[in-house]
Amino acid sequence: MRLLLRVPICTRRMQLCKFKPTQPRFWMDYGARLPAAPRRKSSVHPAPVFSPWGRPLTSLPRLRPLSGPSLLFLTPAGRGRAAVRHTPVAFASSSSAGSAQAEKNRADAEEARQPPTSVPLEDVKRILRLAHPERWRVAAAVGFLTVSSTVTMSAPFFLGKVIDTIYSTGTDIETMTASLTSLCIMLTGVFLCGGAANAARVYLMEVSGQQIIRNLRGSIFMSILRQEVAFFDKNRTGELINRLSADSAIVGRSITDNLSDGLRAVAQAVAGVSMMFYVSPSLASFVLLIVPPMAALAVIYGRYLRSISKRTQDALAQATQLAEERISNLRTVRAFGKELSEVNAYKQKTDFVLSLAKKEAKMRAGFFGVTGLSGNLMILSVLYKGGLLMANHHMTVGELSSFLMYTFWVGISIAGLSSFYSELMKGFGAGARLWELLERKPEFPLDEGHVLPPEQLKGQLEFCNVSFAYPTRKEAHIFQNLNLLVPAGTIMAVVGPSGSGKSSLVSLLLRLYDPDSGESTVKQICRRFVITVFPNGNIRTSSSAGLITIDGHDIRDLNPYWLRAHIGTVSQEPVLFSCSIRDNIAYGATDPDAVTTEDIYRAAKVANAFDFVQRFPKGFDTVVGEKGVLLSGGQKQRIAIARALLKNPKILLLDEATSALDSENESLVQEALERLMEGRTVVIIAHRLSTIKNADTVAVLDQRHIAECGNPTELLSNREGQFRKLMEKQAFLQEEQQRALL
Repeated sequence: MRLLLRVPICTRRMQLCKFKPTQPRFWMDYGARLPAAPRRKSSVHPAPVFSPWGRPLTSLPRLRPLSGPSLLFLTPAGRGRAAVRHTPVAFASSSSAGSAQAEKNRADAEEARQPPTSVPLEDVKRILRLAHPERWRVAAAVGFLTVSSTVTMSAPFFLGKVIDTIYSTGTDIETMTASLTSLCIMLTGVFLCGGAANAARVYLMEVSGQQIIRNLRGSIFMSILRQEVAFFDKNRTGELINRLSADSAIVGRSITDNLSDGLRAVAQAVAGVSMMFYVSPSLASFVLLIVPPMAALAVIYGRYLRSISKRTQDALAQATQLAEERISNLRTVRAFGKELSEVNAYKQKTDFVLSLAKKEAKMRAGFFGVTGLSGNLMILSVLYKGGLLMANHHMTVGELSSFLMYTFWVGISIAGLSSFYSELMKGFGAGARLWELLERKPEFPLDEGHVLPPEQLKGQLEFCNVSFAYPTRKEAHIFQNLNLLVPAGTIMAVVGPSGSGKSSLVSLLLRLYDPDSGESTVKQICRRFVITVFPNGNIRTSSSAGLITIDGHDIRDLNPYWLRAHIGTVSQEPVLFSCSIRDNIAYGATDPDAVTTEDIYRAAKVANAFDFVQRFPKGFDTVVGEKGVLLSGGQKQRIAIARALLKNPKILLLDEATSALDSENESLVQEALERLMEGRTVVIIAHRLSTIKNADTVAVLDQRHIAECGNPTELLSNREGQFRKLMEKQAFLQEEQQRALL
């Protein structure tokens, strides 16, 4: 159990004001107010100058938790000022722009320090971890591989015996025929076993490979969806899709099909070399002198291929991103007649991919040209040296034939090892892009934090001294020390000029972003600290300015799943999925599979969507197309409202939901919205008076803070007020209303 105490420090006496079960924190206010503390690793230490108890804050007495969570207010008189020492440390997540760039620079520097022929051991461990769930199937495949390779590598030896039997002298024809028949029958059985084992190996490896790719793609997709919204502000969709599809397939192949072929090449090479030494040690020593330089060349080539493979995948991702973005916005491309320019832009991307492919082709041509030449030289050296040994009666024709076949198999195995190594390096190159996604920790947890009982949720919203700038535009502040209170069950309309940050309020309430920390200095207007008291009496302090709360609870302490499950949103341009209207409406429910047809019909009727949906030939089974392109703007809005109704949220956020509609559609949508808003806390981002007139309170955003807040009628009566000026500029006031206000 942890104890929350809120302690504003004003006098030296302690007052017990009220008890409230809430988050385990102290709130201590004294001096100037500090802005919000970011969710990062940092240290905020009050210097040991003065404290409410007359001693350094770091020496606070150990407190015992009470029988239940309680809220205490301590109000000591403090003539002394407690200075704040703030030591920023790197963010725990790499999601911010600066930290992301620093991480990238660090990775690039590390890669530059690595020699061109080095393979990070960590990459090998990651590859093995991917294959670990399929270890038993892969182990069985390796067992069948051993059988098939043994059969394959025993064939030259037995074929040599067959040749010696054929060319043997001093044996009658019947004896030779019997020996030849028995050898051929035995070899046929052995080869049948080898073929069956090889088929089993291929099947098991194929199944394992597809399973690994499936698991890998699932992990990548989950990792992508877990990232905070700021991550997608900096990473393009097409690039992420390329990693999800192409890169995962390359990595999957490198640890299944390619691994199988590589293991087979290793087994055959080892067995072949062993049999070569068994047949003729002197000839084997002579022939294998060419292997070490070829192995060194293969290593260098493979490492180069790893580097160029990563560059190729990056270039392909950029081309995929361009194509995905242009195709999804084809109507805009067509409207501006940019088809040819987009084709040229895509051609430039693919030309760069082609240039990298040409570099790889040159290296591949040189490498395989040298390996092919070395293989032919090995065969020639065997014939030359073996012929001399036969002439001196040190080898039989069967032994030379066996040795020649083993040399051939070793050559094929070396070529297979080279191909295996190059494909493995490709896998490492593609895998490097995947590890970035798999190992990236999101800044915001998805399913961690406190969950409030449903009966405790009233819906009061409060912005307390909030400053905010988007992570990709840190220098452009959207809010600065913004304060706003939305009482539970009321309708708050937020208006303001374009770009004033109205939609950003919605993003912050949904916790798509967190408020900024602001300046951590003693010159701030207010300094606030949070002190967490643990059951063992330990105390932890941290800064807590810049809060967004629901019913007094910091949304950063609440479970994000729970938070968003109780907030419904209807945006200006709602996004529908390329599925049926039924599925799009059911998407708003916590469990879409549990939604009945009656639930969908009821939500559609309240949203004024039932009639137009029923006029479609397929009714609620009509597929709406990508992003709902087959529906009009008003129809999409009403489907989105039905989706929000099915969610039955306690808090409703309407982001200019009617600003892009004509008067007829606006009337229908507005009627549906009025039904949706009943009994809920509503925040309306709006321009039109038809939407604002139903609001209990209007807040005017201007110059990064709330310029005005009050009843809409009272604000309109203020000639110099921002709200009246805004309404006049937007031409929302009718001529009669303007005369009435004069």
